[in-house]
Parts: sequence; structure tokens; C-alpha cells
Amino acid sequence: MTSAPASRRTLLAVGALAAALTLSACTGDANGRSGGGGDTNFVTGTGGISTVPKGERMAAPQLSGKDITGKPLDLADYKGKVVVLNLWGSWCAPCRAEAPYLTRIAEETRSKGVEFVGINTRDPQTGPALAFEKDYDVRYPSFHDPIGKLILKFPKGSLNPQAIPSTIVIDREGKIAARALTALDDKQLRSMIDPVVAEK
Repeated sequence: MTSAPASRRTLLAVGALAAALTLSACTGDANGRSGGGGDTNFVTGTGGISTVPKGERMAAPQLSGKDITGKPLDLADYKGKVVVLNLWGSWCAPCRAEAPYLTRIAEETRSKGVEFVGINTRDPQTGPALAFEKDYDVRYPSFHDPIGKLILKFPKGSLNPQAIPSTIVIDREGKIAARALTALDDKQLRSMIDPVVAEK
């Protein structure tokens, strides 16, 4: 059978990703450095927020699966919207710290064509994630991605999630415009979202 080696490669890749996220989980680089290496075309500003000029952005991956309630969730359904993706875990203290800001900005920007979508990771069961959403009145959906398969879909050299929490802004054309590898407050979120909303 030829599928076994491919399955092993997938498991090894997922395992390596889980290990990397374990090392970087709930951490932030105060110096604002970002990973990716090589010849990248993005700039990291103060506070660890990286941005890419329009016209130089990479396409976001096609993400689909189930949310933490078991319902189907597909990023393609948000085509033409500005999408804010937030990688989080119920066990992550910085995720809890930023949750009130995320929920408030999600409500404030929805009328401007902004949609928030979470990626819940390293929560093997959905119970803790559901409790987290109830505690923080999270009204937007989150993919349940316990071992990081969706995270692996982000292209190398792009503004991909490399820590928990990470936040990524996708423009109306489905391209990755900004990323933060640390917990955010409302001002930082606005500094990522507002310029993308204003683009023509």
C-alpha cells in the first residue's frame, strides 16, 4: 500500500508542529521579531505586528472542517470579507487575557465587513473550549484543530501562525495582510484591522 508512508509523513509533520507550538505556546517576543527566515517581504513593527503591502501578499490557505460545536466551518464562506483569524487554546493564559478585546472588536467591526474566526488548538476535547467561549461571550465560530492540521496549511515564508496566541488578518482578496504572535489589546487589533478595512 502506498498510503502508509504518506500517512507517516503527515503524522511526523503534525508532531513536529505540535512540538514547535509547545515551545512557543503562550509566548511573545518583546523585541517584535518574527520567524519565517529567508527572503521575506513583510515588515515587523513595534509590538510584534508584521504587515505586508498590498500586491505583495500571499494567499491564505483554504481552511475547512468543523467548529467546536461540531458544525461545518469553511473559510471560503467569508470570501470578500476582511477575516481576522485567532489561534487560541482554552489552557492559554494570554489567550484568556486577549479574549475580551477580540470579542468586543469583533462586534464593533462586523458592520464594516469584518468577520472573526478562531482556530482552537491543543484542546483534545471541545468541552474546555466551549466553556472558554461561554466565559468570554465569544460569538464568532472557531475551528476545532486539536493537533494543528489546519496550521500546517499556511504556506512557508508567509505570515503564518507560529505561537499561541497568534492573530492573522486576511484581506478581501483572501490574502494574508498582517500577523501578530502575541496577545493583543483593542488598540493593537485596530492597528491591524483598520488599514485593511480602508483598502480599496
